[in-house]
Amino acid sequence: MNMIRFNPFREMDNWFKTYNRSLMHNDSDDLFNTDWSPNVDIIENDKNFEIKAELAGIPKENINIEVNKGVLTFSGEKKLESKDEKQHRIERFYGRFSRSFALPENIDTSAIKAENKDGILNIVLPKQEVVESSKKIKIH
Repeated sequence: MNMIRFNPFREMDNWFKTYNRSLMHNDSDDLFNTDWSPNVDIIENDKNFEIKAELAGIPKENINIEVNKGVLTFSGEKKLESKDEKQHRIERFYGRFSRSFALPENIDTSAIKAENKDGILNIVLPKQEVVESSKKIKIH
């Protein structure tokens, strides 16, 4: 017997779809020339959504966050520490990165806040009431 499982995160997943870089047409080359993609968690409570991204070793000056046409994008670069020593193994990611997410309609984009602490970028997206208006359309 096949049972359909309820996924409480499906709706949130639909709102925060990750944009496919190959489908985006943007004048910025940053979206197309990324070297790696940081892992993220998206969390919701009554007042906010939070996006937490692993960005260890990246100072806040090397991170850009913007909202454009309902899409939140954070991007930047993690530079390889160049030393005169022989490096035997490099497993950490380096280079440019970019992540983009379509935002739900109930986000107050003017109140978005971000903090980069202990290698985690935390972006807080406050919710706001969505006022649905209805209007009767007259037929001429």
